[in-house]
Amino acid sequence: MPTVRAARPNSRVLILEDHLLFAESLELALNLEGYAARRLPLPASPTGTGQLLTTALRMGPRVVLLDLDLGPFGDGVRLIHPLALSGANVVVVTASPDRYRWGECMRHGARKTMSKTQPLNEILGVVRRIHDGLPVVGARERDELIRGWHEHRKGVQDERQRLESLTPRESEVLAKLMAGMPVRDIARDSVVSVATVRTQVKSILSKLAVSSQLAAVGMAHHAGWHPAVRMALSTPPGAPGRP
Repeated sequence: MPTVRAARPNSRVLILEDHLLFAESLELALNLEGYAARRLPLPASPTGTGQLLTTALRMGPRVVLLDLDLGPFGDGVRLIHPLALSGANVVVVTASPDRYRWGECMRHGARKTMSKTQPLNEILGVVRRIHDGLPVVGARERDELIRGWHEHRKGVQDERQRLESLTPRESEVLAKLMAGMPVRDIARDSVVSVATVRTQVKSILSKLAVSSQLAAVGMAHHAGWHPAVRMALSTPPGAPGRP
């Protein structure tokens, strides 16, 4: 039977994690180490952010172990700044391999970002170091992560500017390519010739500075481009599809 260590002073650890088994494993391991660890149930939607933060801040945690992908609740990154502002040490434990997301977490005030694939003892070790007042990330690593996030954001902004240069018709064609429609089907659906659609696709590739339809679709997804919103904004008042 595992040995339960004596309770540590000022050792409240809050776990915000939607994967129940992983959260319970963290909670058990931390409590065996003498921390006052508790898993906080998540609201069913992002609209419960205020309530969640109020409950979390009332608990006064010294350390918060936070996942980024919180199921129906959404992206956990928006919780980092208010938690850090309250004095909590936020440690992001995520399955995401995207280093730019790690950098975004650090920019918002996380003390450390680490992968869920790391051994449980390494996560416990970070909590111990924070509890003992020791650093958990070097300045160089922190700067590199934040710089990576800035570079990623700049790239996305550039992609969005290129996507916004598309005409309403080109946006419609790109939206259909994103939905997996081949050129021939787009032509039939739009009641135009295949040659016309190919000319429109060629213009799209030129404006986006890519060499293939696959690259154009990949850029749109990478930039978080939403064709329905883009086309609605481009449709003149009183035209079909515009309220």
